[in-house]
Amino acid sequence: MTWPMLFGVLSLMTFQLVDSAFIGQLGRDPLAALGFTLPMQQLIIGLQVGLGIATTAIISRTLGEGDELRAERLGGLVVLVGATLVLVLCVGLWLSQTLIMTLLGAEESLLPLIRTYWTPWLLSAWMGAMLYFGYSVCRSHGDTRLPGYLMVATSVLNIALDPLYIFVFDWGLPGAALATVTSFALGCLFIYPKLLKSRWLRFDLAALALTRSLRQLGAIMAPAMVSQLMPPASAMLATAIVAGFGSAAVAAWGLGTRLEFFSIVVVLALTMSMPPMIGRMLGEGKLERIRSLIRLAVRFVVVWHLAIGLLWAATSGLASELFTSDKAVSDVLGSYLVRVPLSYSGLGVCILMVSVCNALGMAMRGLLVSTLRLFACFLPFLWVGAQLGGISGLMTGALIGNLLAGVMAYLFYRRGIRLLTARA
Repeated sequence: MTWPMLFGVLSLMTFQLVDSAFIGQLGRDPLAALGFTLPMQQLIIGLQVGLGIATTAIISRTLGEGDELRAERLGGLVVLVGATLVLVLCVGLWLSQTLIMTLLGAEESLLPLIRTYWTPWLLSAWMGAMLYFGYSVCRSHGDTRLPGYLMVATSVLNIALDPLYIFVFDWGLPGAALATVTSFALGCLFIYPKLLKSRWLRFDLAALALTRSLRQLGAIMAPAMVSQLMPPASAMLATAIVAGFGSAAVAAWGLGTRLEFFSIVVVLALTMSMPPMIGRMLGEGKLERIRSLIRLAVRFVVVWHLAIGLLWAATSGLASELFTSDKAVSDVLGSYLVRVPLSYSGLGVCILMVSVCNALGMAMRGLLVSTLRLFACFLPFLWVGAQLGGISGLMTGALIGNLLAGVMAYLFYRRGIRLLTARA
């Protein structure tokens, strides 16, 4: 179930990078306008991912309990609630675009360009959310192939349409957003008929206990949303600490962070494939099978990321020269690759445990794990390392913080699963 998600996530990362590269060819101002939308994009993604996590947890558990009709109605409820919430948020952002841009410090000369981009970009964000909700319903029923294949197909289509819309049709920056709208809309036109044909969506919600169902969704969605919004805040604080060592350190840290994202892509795929399995087993009352599945996943993540960490350490000199020609940046990146990737096993376990806690219905425990990882483990050790050992100490602090977070997360999960077993 993980392989389709792995290729899907990689394709999404690739299309976003290629999108930025095409926009970069338009000049500095379009790239800056794109940068000002990123905080708003993280807000929308936080909302849709939070609801997607709740969808997978609740529907898969309902299926495990054998109530397929209620699972189908929950699918319809999720799509309607998600469409409404994201639409309200997008309309609110559109109405307050000038105020938001002013607060973010956008130059006056950029505002007309941002306004031309804002409407098609918000439309693409809403369309992307609708596609994501369709993926979530599929995954909750145990189908990861259709979402994985569609992620790849829509990403390839987006990359193909970008030069056509941006340069050939001469639509410029709005053309990039319209290319995304087109690919996501075609994705929706493909996935929703499939969902209806498979009877995974029903809209006769009058027969559904709406208050109870909405309360269930909210109990998982709200903590999951907050958890999704924490990493960007943590990243800003980490960058502020790194900035004390100069622009070369910031550039190397940014490159290292991008490499980290690609290095942990297997864990990101696991966080999409495992929750529906866990939810169904939970509904069936098979707690021992859940324990076995998670033990297997944790062992795999530790061994896999230890191997990746050793690979980065062994090739640090070559890799740092390959990614940048600046000697100062290359030296700092080399130091990063020798230290930080060795902690990816701890980071991977922590990310996985947050997903597992959400799937088990322990959303507040997942939020606590996410909070402690960033604000009790990672950032404090980053700061202490910087004070004691400069930029090399900062990297060592990141290494210790991530490993400690992995141990902490696994202990929190163990405590949670014991409580679930005791209740059962």
